[in-house]
Amino acid sequence: MSRASRAPGLLGVLGGMGPLATIDFLQKLLAATPAETDQEHVPVVTASVPQIPDRAAAFRGGGASPLPAMIECGQRLIDAGVSLIVMPCNTAHLWYEPLQEALAIPMIHLVDAALDDVAASVGSNGRVGLLATDATIASGLYLNRQSKAGRSLQWLLPTGSDMADLVMPGIHAVKSGHRSLGERLLSKAAAALAGRGAQAVLLGCTEIPVVLNNRNSPVPVVDATDSLARRSVAWSVDARADRRTAA
Repeated sequence: MSRASRAPGLLGVLGGMGPLATIDFLQKLLAATPAETDQEHVPVVTASVPQIPDRAAAFRGGGASPLPAMIECGQRLIDAGVSLIVMPCNTAHLWYEPLQEALAIPMIHLVDAALDDVAASVGSNGRVGLLATDATIASGLYLNRQSKAGRSLQWLLPTGSDMADLVMPGIHAVKSGHRSLGERLLSKAAAALAGRGAQAVLLGCTEIPVVLNNRNSPVPVVDATDSLARRSVAWSVDARADRRTAA
């Protein structure tokens, strides 16, 4: 399919990182869509391939790079006619630039979407806790990205012991299907950040909002998955409206 004949507003989801996080994103995409009929919903093609190498392990040098598999999955989406690609995985965005260069198609950066919502929640200078994988935190994915946007958020990060005892085990529990354990561990991690002065907690791993939300967090949460979903809906609605206007 030629780039010129691509379906307007057709969203590509490069998922599987992990599978449950991809389903959570699709549910939030539906919830964010102002639709009264089937035809008003966002058209989506999803590639959920859990065999993409582990992103955190690759960042630590303990596994293969996920980039070749991500490029392959992204190309499948392009071949299916999508006009924009999103990835409901925070750590995967460590390879965002080379992926976008290889695919040469517009993408929405999940971190940019989440940072916009964080600033709206606590202000550009607010205190925000960050719950994410060790790779996302160690890489400075959020902290470095905010500098590019000229923001000066005050970040509170989990302690080393909280990362080892609560955050990473909590994320693993969600991935392995033990949601109650994941909720218990991750809510404790959020409470620890709130106790140190966080005004809100950014859920910077797409497994975390599967079990942690405003109902069981001591402070408001900013769900990066939801941020990405709402911006994806806005893009698709605008793209389809432009096509109708042009017709």
